[in-house]
This record gives sequence, C-alpha cells and structure tokens, in this order.
Amino acid sequence: MKNNEPSPLPSNESAVLHRSLKSLPHNVTSASGSYLTLDNGCKILDACGGAAVAVIGHGNAEVMHAAVAQMREYTTSAAERLAKCILEPLPSSTYFDHGLTKVYLVGSGSEANDAALKCAKQYWFEQGEPQRKVYVTREQAYHGGTIGAMSISAFVNRLVLEIEQVFERVGAKNTISFSGESVSGAALGSMLAPQGYWPAVRALCDKHGILLHLDEVMCGMGRTGTYFAFEQEGIKPDIVTIGKGLGGGFAPISAMIVNDKVLGALRRGTSSFNHGHTFQAHAMCCAIALQVQRIVKRQQLVERCAEMGDKLAKLLDEAFHGAKHVAERRGRGLFQSVEFMLDPRTKTPFSKDIEFGAKIQLATFDLGVAVYPGAGTVDGVVGDHVLVAPPYTVSDEELELTVKALRKAYNEVVWVLFRAQDLKL
Repeated sequence: MKNNEPSPLPSNESAVLHRSLKSLPHNVTSASGSYLTLDNGCKILDACGGAAVAVIGHGNAEVMHAAVAQMREYTTSAAERLAKCILEPLPSSTYFDHGLTKVYLVGSGSEANDAALKCAKQYWFEQGEPQRKVYVTREQAYHGGTIGAMSISAFVNRLVLEIEQVFERVGAKNTISFSGESVSGAALGSMLAPQGYWPAVRALCDKHGILLHLDEVMCGMGRTGTYFAFEQEGIKPDIVTIGKGLGGGFAPISAMIVNDKVLGALRRGTSSFNHGHTFQAHAMCCAIALQVQRIVKRQQLVERCAEMGDKLAKLLDEAFHGAKHVAERRGRGLFQSVEFMLDPRTKTPFSKDIEFGAKIQLATFDLGVAVYPGAGTVDGVVGDHVLVAPPYTVSDEELELTVKALRKAYNEVVWVLFRAQDLKL
C-alpha cells in the first residue's frame, strides 16, 4: 500500500463520524408510536423523544403520506401553509396574541439561531446603529452546535440586576439582543426561570431598546403545555426560534419567527433579509412539518401535553420522594427533569468522573426505556440530571413504565456506587 493511499476501514467500524469514536449508537430498525425496535429485537420505550423531538410518536402514516405526496408535486406552497399554521392560534384554547408575523424556515435549531443573530444585527444596521455588536445571553444556555450559535451559549447570570449590569458595562447602545431559552433545555434540565423573571427581562430590554430573542427550539411547539412556552410568562418576544417538535422528528426543520417591530425595520431599510441557505424552506420538510402540526392541533395534543405533564410530575415526585441523592424534580408539561447530587442538603454534586447522570441513562435503557442524560448542570462542569420528554401521545401506562424504570435504574446505580456503605436509597 502506498503512503498516500487511504487505509481501509476495519470490517466492524462505521464509515460515519459519530459523536463517540469508542462506541457505536444503537441501530433502530423500526419505530411505532412510543416504541423503537432495535436490530437485536429489543423494544425501547422512547421517553425522551430523541431530544424532545418526537411529539406525535413514530411511524405516523399521515405524515409519511404527506411526504410522498409532496415528492410527487414540485411546488413550494407547503412553506406558506406551514408558516400560517405556526402563526395561527390553537382552535381549542384561548387566543394568545403573540405578536409574531413572519416565519423563516431552515433545517436545524442551530441554523434558526444563527438566522436570529443575523436578523437582529441587520435590524440595527437598518436603524442606522451599526455600532451594536454585542449579544448577551443567559449563563449555561445552549443554542446550537454551529460556531454562531455556540458563541452565545454562555454569558450572564439569570438575575435581572446582573443582566442590567452587563448592559451598562458593554453599553446598551452597543448591544444587539438578549437571548435565552424560555425554559432551559438540556444544559440545565428543563429549569424554569423564577416567577416574574421574564416580564422583568422584557421590561429591561424595552428600557434599553434591546431586542428580546427567545430560543424555544427544545421547549416550544407545545412541549411545556402551551404552543409557545413564553405564553405562560405573559410576554411577547421580538424574535423566537423553534425546531425539534416542529417536524416531530420526521424531517429536519426549524424556524425563526419575528414580530412587526423587526419586520418594520427591514421594510423601511433594504426590504430584504440578507441571509439564506440552499435547503431553507425545503418543500418536503415543510409538508411533513405541516402535517405534524395539523395533527397536533386537530387532536388537541398541546392541551394533552399539559395534562399528561401534570401526571408525569406527580409520578416522579412520588417515585423519588425521600431519595437520598435526588436534589429536585422540575419542569413543565412533558418536559420534566430529575437532578441528582451527592448531598442535596449541602448542594454537593457528584464528581464529574462518576458520570452519575450517564449511568442512570444507561441503566434505564437496559430496562427498556430511553431517557435523556445531562451533565454540567451546576456550573457547566459538574452536576447531573436526566430529562424525560416523551411524545404528547404517551399513555398513562407508558408514563408509569418510564418512571418505574427510572427509579429502578437509580436504585441500581446507587447500589453499585455505594454498596459498601450503610445506604439509604
């Protein structure tokens, strides 16, 4: 073999560059409803929906039909229909005037947040304030994996006073926007902001003339029990980003949504949005997402998500009551997390090397249930939690199976780690 010739891959090694080079992901051969079937025949209850993605379960025949129908028609009207569906109120709920008017469709949450950053920057350029170059975000937030999205994934603490101090330090007239997840996702484990926080942030942004960008890629589209998570905070953002639940895992799709304030600045200026992707508003992805959202609205799944979320929270509270290493159960709707600590009384987390949350996830998976692990919960380095985010179509029985498996996995992990000690589970 010549030096410049590529080495052949070992027969058992994947040609795909996966996240881990040490182990391969499980191979799912089929999926239906809340269950995944692996190539070894094992059935796994999907209690995390990938990463809070699967909102109507797997293998939906209506969605598959919509995909095939769109592939037979070379039209792009699906994007228009999807945008209108996103902006219209839920038919069975009290109308919330979100103030959002235009939808920009792309392929991933990271792309949507990049678009939001660029749109916010252009807003100020059109306003004649090109000196605004600073983006301010919440600490321990996650906004995506692209360079742009990663660059705003950590900055300030959540207290409003500290946010204002940052505005004053960098200069309000130099600040483009304040970004945050309406309900924190994987980084903090479905953590809610303190009551009154978001209205205070909205008022603070208005005071300093700064745009408010809410990232709802993970927590939006009904996941917390309202179509937009910010509805429960009683505020109206200038820019919102959505994803994951938009296409329900059937297609890669996300969106940036803007209000009239942002849109008006663009219209008064260049009358364009200086941004684009080759596959933005892809017709098939839009048709798939449209069908997913039609099902969500027709079957009143957002309202069901709120109802089932209350049941899930109660089951988790009962199952982990008195558990020695459980610090908190938190969340909203079908977006619930359990945080673990070595000593919750003193707020002492487990050592990072223990990988407690990952061990819980693996043990739960071995019991036939998939949950979503999280690390770095406390400060970005240490801290453990698992996130439970099943489809909105999840049944009572499936919720009970999920919580029982999670509690059993917790017992097993704690026993292995501390079996030499006088253990109180």
